[in-house]
Amino acid sequence: MPNKAVIHTDKAPQAIGTYSQAVKVNGTVYLSGQIPLDPDTMEMVTGGFAAEADQVFKNLAAVCEEAGGSLKDIVKLNIYLTDLGNFPVVNEVMARYFNEPYPARAAIGISQLPKGAQVEADGIMVTAG
Repeated sequence: MPNKAVIHTDKAPQAIGTYSQAVKVNGTVYLSGQIPLDPDTMEMVTGGFAAEADQVFKNLAAVCEEAGGSLKDIVKLNIYLTDLGNFPVVNEVMARYFNEPYPARAAIGISQLPKGAQVEADGIMVTAG
């Protein structure tokens, strides 16, 4: 039987649907999608696309830390963009949060995200235990 735990932190936005911020099974953490919500106000951040991307990575980092890891432990990252023209900006922002070796990644263009977000990211993290 796997060791399964639900991950929750007040340092990331509360779930706005029927999901957990993350679920840890043994040493693998499945991170739910994060949009650019400020966890204190549950409002979207302002300041344009780069500010949104920055908040997404801050939110992911908070959940990773609660699960016993960090962004460097993410092995697979999925980024959802409502405008693929923002792909270079995602790369710039991501470079502030990740070092080589980078995780495997997909960037997916989609038509809409919750609350009018322009970017969302989810991932899989592997920890020691």
